[in-house]
Amino acid sequence: MILALQLAAAALLLAPADTTAAVRDSAAVGGPRITGVRLGLGAPADTTPRRRPRAVEVSDAYALRLRIHHLASYATIPLFAAQTIAGNQMYQSGSDDPSWAKSMHTIGAAGLGALFTVNTVTGVWNLWESRGVSEGRTIKLVHSALMLASDAGFAYAGIKLGPDAHNSFSKRQEHRRVAYISMGGALAGYAAMLFGNR
Repeated sequence: MILALQLAAAALLLAPADTTAAVRDSAAVGGPRITGVRLGLGAPADTTPRRRPRAVEVSDAYALRLRIHHLASYATIPLFAAQTIAGNQMYQSGSDDPSWAKSMHTIGAAGLGALFTVNTVTGVWNLWESRGVSEGRTIKLVHSALMLASDAGFAYAGIKLGPDAHNSFSKRQEHRRVAYISMGGALAGYAAMLFGNR
C-alpha cells in the first residue's frame, strides 16, 4: 500500500503544470478516489484575458468648456420662470401688453438665446471631443438630442412666430405652445444629465 501511494504521489509531481490530472484508485490501492485535481499555478486554459479600457485623451479646453456649460445651465430654470410669467401676462392681455411684461419677455428671450447658444457650442464641442468615451454615452446623446430639439423650437417660436404673435391671437397661441414644448424638452434634457449621469 505504501508503494502504491508513493507511485500516485510521483505521478502527481511529474504531471504537466497546466493540465488536470485524474487520479483513480484501483482495487489494489484501496484508497480514496480523487478526480479533477488542478495542478500547478498556471491560469486555466478556458480563461479569457481581460481587455484593458482604452484611454481617451481630451484637451485642457474640454474642462473649461464643461465648466462654462455647467455654470450657464444654472440660468435655465430662472429664465424659463421669467419667460412663463411675462409670456402668460402678455397672452392674457391681448394686444395691450403691459410694458413690464414686454420688457421682461424681450430680455428673457435674449437671455435664452445667449444661454442656448453658449451651451450648444460648448456641449456639441465636448461631445465631439469625447466621442471615444463609451461610459455615459447614451445619456449624453439623449441630453444632446433633447437640447438641440429645444434649440430649434425656441428659434422657431422667437424668430418665426414672435413678430406675428403681437397681432394675431392664433399666432400667439402657437408661439406659446411651441415655447412650452421646447421648455419641456429642455427640462427633460436637463433632468437626464442631472439625475442620469451619476
